[in-house]
Amino acid sequence: MKQKRYSEEQIIQILKEAEAGIPVTDVCRKHGVSDASFYTWCRKYGGKITIRSCM
Repeated sequence: MKQKRYSEEQIIQILKEAEAGIPVTDVCRKHGVSDASFYTWCRKYGGKITIRSCM
């Protein structure tokens, strides 16, 4: 079984960085994830935190 690279806590922290005003492309580049993964996480974890960059 494939191991997940990021835990739920790490994903939420990455999403919060984008919420703080850092451009999504910069956050994705810093953490080595694609824009598609970022927006997938927004849909999945968006109910737990409010993220303007996901809207």
